[in-house]
Amino acid sequence: MKKYNFTLLIKSLPFGMLFLFLAACQRDNEDLSPVTYPTNPEVFIEGFSPGLNYAAFGGSVPTAFDVDTEVTYNATSQTSMRFEVPDAGDPRGAYAGGAYFTDVPRDLSGYDALTFWAKASQPANIDVVGFGNDLGASKYQATISGLPVTTNWQKFIIPIPDPSKLTAERGMFLYSEGPENGRGYTFWVDELKFEKLGTIAHPQHAILNGEEQTETSFVGVTKTIGGLSSTYNLPSGINQSVNIAPAYFEFASSDPSIATVNESGLVTVAGGPGSAKITATVGGVTAKGSLTLLSVGDFQAAPVPSRDAANVISIFSDAYTNVPVNYYNGYWAPFQTTQSADFTVNGDDILHYTNFNFVGIEFSSPVINASSMTHLHVDIYIPNALPAAAQFKIEVVDFGTGGTGSFTRAIPAAQSQQWISLDIPFTNFAGLSNRSNLAQIIFVDVSENISSFFADNVYLYNNGTPPAAPTTAAPTPTHPAGGVIAVFSDAYSTIAGTDLNPNWGQATVVTQTPIQGNNTLKYAGLNYQGIQLGSPQNVSAMNFLHLDFWTANSTSLNVYIISPGPVETPFTLTVPTAGWSSIDIPMSAFAPVNLGEVIQLKFDGNGDIFLDNIYFRN
Repeated sequence: MKKYNFTLLIKSLPFGMLFLFLAACQRDNEDLSPVTYPTNPEVFIEGFSPGLNYAAFGGSVPTAFDVDTEVTYNATSQTSMRFEVPDAGDPRGAYAGGAYFTDVPRDLSGYDALTFWAKASQPANIDVVGFGNDLGASKYQATISGLPVTTNWQKFIIPIPDPSKLTAERGMFLYSEGPENGRGYTFWVDELKFEKLGTIAHPQHAILNGEEQTETSFVGVTKTIGGLSSTYNLPSGINQSVNIAPAYFEFASSDPSIATVNESGLVTVAGGPGSAKITATVGGVTAKGSLTLLSVGDFQAAPVPSRDAANVISIFSDAYTNVPVNYYNGYWAPFQTTQSADFTVNGDDILHYTNFNFVGIEFSSPVINASSMTHLHVDIYIPNALPAAAQFKIEVVDFGTGGTGSFTRAIPAAQSQQWISLDIPFTNFAGLSNRSNLAQIIFVDVSENISSFFADNVYLYNNGTPPAAPTTAAPTPTHPAGGVIAVFSDAYSTIAGTDLNPNWGQATVVTQTPIQGNNTLKYAGLNYQGIQLGSPQNVSAMNFLHLDFWTANSTSLNVYIISPGPVETPFTLTVPTAGWSSIDIPMSAFAPVNLGEVIQLKFDGNGDIFLDNIYFRN
C-alpha cells in the first residue's frame, strides 16, 4: 500500500455547514443522547453528495479529476467522474490520485459494499481504488489493487470487511493510478455509492498471508502483524481480494502475560519465558494465520558503540546516522535461502536473518568512499547452539577496482547465544585492493550450521594509524605447479640460485619475515630494489606475472621484467592497498622485453612494501 502525502483541498461541493455552539448551561452525561450521523450512501450520483470534498495526493497531478458531462454510464445520467492519468515525465505530477471525504462522518454500518461503474479509454489496471482514507488516521481503509477496466462500462464491488465498524466514517473513496507502459489515459467512474447487496458470500480473512508462523523472541520486542487481507465471493461468482486496515481485525493473545496485541496489530512481548499465540477475527469470522511467540525472557542488547561519530560511517546502527542503504537483504535468487525477521526491542532496531546461508547488504546509491576508514565493525548474536567447527565469513565488495575481500571467523561453540563484537581491519580482507567504492557487505555461513543470527551496529570506522604490517598471510596460490615458474613463494619450488637482494646501490632494506608462518619479503624504505634470477628464464609460454603485495604508506610502486640489454618495462601497481592485493599482469604489458630470456625483476617507488607469491604462470 502506498503512503500518501496530501496537497491543499482543490475541489469541494459548494454547500456550507452551519455549526451552532452553545454555552451557559451544562447537562449531566446521562441526559445526552448517543451521537448519530447521516446514513447517506451516495458519493457521486449526478455530482458530489452533500458535504463531500476532494483532495489530490502529494506528487499527483492536482487537476487529474474533473466532472464530465459528456461521457456517462447511461442515457439518464448527466455527469460522471473523469480521471486523466498523465504520461510518464509529466511535469505536473507522476500519477493521478486523491481522496474524497466528508465534512461530517456518515454511518455506513447498514451497507456491505461500495459499488460503482467504470470504463477507460483503453484496457488498463488501476493501481488502487477503495475507501476509508479520511486524510486523518484512515482507520478503516479498504482497497483493491490492480482493478481491471476496459473500454466498456462494468460494475465493480468493494466489499466492506465489517460494516459494524463504519458508524462514523469520513473516507468515501480513494484512487491512485500511474501511466501504463509510460503512457497516460482516461478512465471514468459513475454511480459511486454504498449499497446493501446481501449477496456477498464466503468471507475469508487472513493475517500473515495466512501462514502459521513461530518466532523466538524477547521481552520488549515489538512486531506489527502484516499480510492482512480479506477475500469475498461476489455475485458474479469471482473471488475478490481486499487489502484491509488492521482496525477491521479483532486481535487476541492466548497469554497476555507473555505477549499483548493492540487494535493496530502491534504485538509486544511482555514477559517470559513462555509462549503466546496471536490470532484474529473479522466480524466474528476467524482469520487464517497466526503468530506463536516463544519468549525466552529479557533481551541482551548489543554493546552500545562509543566511537566518535566523526570517525564512523554507519550502515546499520541506532547509535549513529546511517548512510543511504539500498537494502539489508537482497533476496538474491535462486540460491539464497536467507529470510529477514527484523525486530525492535526497547527502541533498538535489530537485523534478524533466518534460514541463513548467505545474505547481502547493499549501499550502492551512492557507494561509500572508505579510504580513510581502517576497520569494519559488526555485532552478531547466534541464538542456536553451535558445533565446534562453525565458521562465519564476511565479504566486503568494492564496485570500483577494489574487488572483493573476505574474512572468515571461526565461532567457538562457547560463543553462541551471546553477542560477538567483530572489529576487522580492512587489511585482513584478502583480495580487497582498495575501498574507495564500497557497495556491499555479505555474510556467509561457511560451515552450513548457523541457521540464524542477529546483527547490530554495522559500521566502518577510523581507528587512527593503520597497521604498519599485515597481520594475515597473503592468499595461498591455487594455480597448478606444472604451469608456474616461481621466483618467491612458499607454495612452489623457486628458481635455484636467485638473489633476492643484489647490491645495485639501492637504499632499500630487504628482510624476510614470517606472517602466520608464511615467509614474506619486506622492502623497507623502498627507492628501488632488484631480484637477480639464478638463471635466465624462458617465460614466453607464460601468460601472466603474478604477485601479492601489501602496503600502508606507499604512494608509488612499479614492477619491471628485465631481459639482456638491459631491456625493461614498468607496470604501475595501485597503492596504498586495503589489505593484500593479488594481481595477474598480462605478459604483453612488458613489451618489448625478450620473454625468452628474462634475467631480472625490479621494483621502484617509495614506502614499505610486503611481497609474496611472485611467479610467472600460464
